[in-house]
Amino acid sequence: MKLKFMILTLATAICSTAWAGKVVTDSVESKILGATVKYNVYLPTGFDECNKVYPVVYLLHGLYGSYADWAKQGGMQTVADELIASGEATEMIVIMPNAGHHDIHNVWNGYFNMPGWNYEDFFFQELIPEAESKYRGIGDKMHRAIMGLSMGGGGSTVYAQHHPDMFSSCYAMSAWLDQPVIDKDMKHTKFYHTCVSVQKNSTIAFVQNADAERVKQLQSVKWFFDCGDDDSLMELSVRIHKAMQEKKVKSELRIKNGVHNWEYWHLALRAALPFASRNFAK
Repeated sequence: MKLKFMILTLATAICSTAWAGKVVTDSVESKILGATVKYNVYLPTGFDECNKVYPVVYLLHGLYGSYADWAKQGGMQTVADELIASGEATEMIVIMPNAGHHDIHNVWNGYFNMPGWNYEDFFFQELIPEAESKYRGIGDKMHRAIMGLSMGGGGSTVYAQHHPDMFSSCYAMSAWLDQPVIDKDMKHTKFYHTCVSVQKNSTIAFVQNADAERVKQLQSVKWFFDCGDDDSLMELSVRIHKAMQEKKVKSELRIKNGVHNWEYWHLALRAALPFASRNFAK
């Protein structure tokens, strides 16, 4: 019995080691932003030992956050390792770019183009080409997905709306999808511009105003909205889901027990990576 236990323990250790990906930090020298933009990238087991090309997931952080959040607070490496090892998720590259800072009033935050901060242009013209070339992304719609939390959930949704030819799926967690009211007393801050950009890029209005051609494009993306029942942003996920239903754009909506915190997003990621995997081309 003791021998069997030792063999089982050894086998488990070998299996765990065999499915140990890694997270590395890299950066892009952006001419568009006039800045060095850091990003983390998850590389699956065996990345350095082969020339294989991979599907790519873009995983976006929230307001007050940074590129390091998903690895440090969301446990994404552990989640990805376990899901890939179990077969629930395919081997993939996960790119986590920086789009913010904890000082939201004095440092630019956000995924959209703003005066002096054309982040969406940077994302598509500089980040995607450089990161996917360097880390062997397959580089087409059917092998690329986008997801994120809060501000990053809204950013993910807008990117997939603006560029439906680029993404096979979008998974938005606790997403900041619109900003109906803006505090004009914040006009002297960069956060004011972030709020204005969210309002201008309202994901709900985008769906409501979509013409037949745009609806057809939206239908080519798989959509998933995931929010806690005690999250102040929950109504926005419900509203966009209803707007998509009215336009005959299929989306999935999950309202689960939870609030706007890392416990919720860690669990959401366990659903998000398999969702992306199911919608990659086989």
